[in-house]
Amino acid sequence: MERSKIQVLCEACHSIFSQEELLTFKQIQCLKKFLDRIEAIDVGIDEFGLGDSPISSRGLLSAQGFSEITYIHIHECNSFSMGVFCLPAGKVFPLHDHPEMTVFTKLLYGSMHVKAYDWIKLDNTAACPTSAAVAGLASCVTDGIMKAPHESTVLFPRSGGNIHTFTSLTPCAILDVLSPPYSEDSGRPSTYFSDFPIPSLPGYAVLEARPLPDDLIVEGAPYLGPPIVEDDNICEFGFRNYA
Repeated sequence: MERSKIQVLCEACHSIFSQEELLTFKQIQCLKKFLDRIEAIDVGIDEFGLGDSPISSRGLLSAQGFSEITYIHIHECNSFSMGVFCLPAGKVFPLHDHPEMTVFTKLLYGSMHVKAYDWIKLDNTAACPTSAAVAGLASCVTDGIMKAPHESTVLFPRSGGNIHTFTSLTPCAILDVLSPPYSEDSGRPSTYFSDFPIPSLPGYAVLEARPLPDDLIVEGAPYLGPPIVEDDNICEFGFRNYA
């Protein structure tokens, strides 16, 4: 039986992220290739579903049926997590970080405005601020519109726009693969920030940690895509082919 696209991606992630080593260029390109193949229907979303019903006539989640930011959980293990954020038009996901994480993202449909920052070292010895930092200097690395179809993107713990915010210009969906996953117990909480641009330094801002925004509403929805099969044989297959 032919494996689904999401199954292949999951196997590749198990193989690559379980090694606990720095990703190689080949591994990054491998995961990006698998992400680039995935469409909304591959994760159980009907991009073209009509009406306000949450379930389309095809028995999938309807892209037009989300009234709030909605998270669809697909998979999580110790080494990575995988899920989809679906946003109706005009919603803002506040500025937040991905502490010590590598994040692969695929915009499945729609368009959004993305603004992303990286922390700045102030000298040769000072470390970049951590997720627990109250404030720090950051450079803006992305400030523009992303529109599907768009190739997958990747951010790293200290580069690529690890701290970002996005605003949906149309209904849109974002497939995220995070390694390792968020974990309060392991010191990887999600921290939210306010940004204060510096007029005398275009492209730079001071970021200050803030509490979880009161107006941030994230609902949950079931995963209706192809089931992900997990067993020892699949993990072995993954290690031989993607390591």
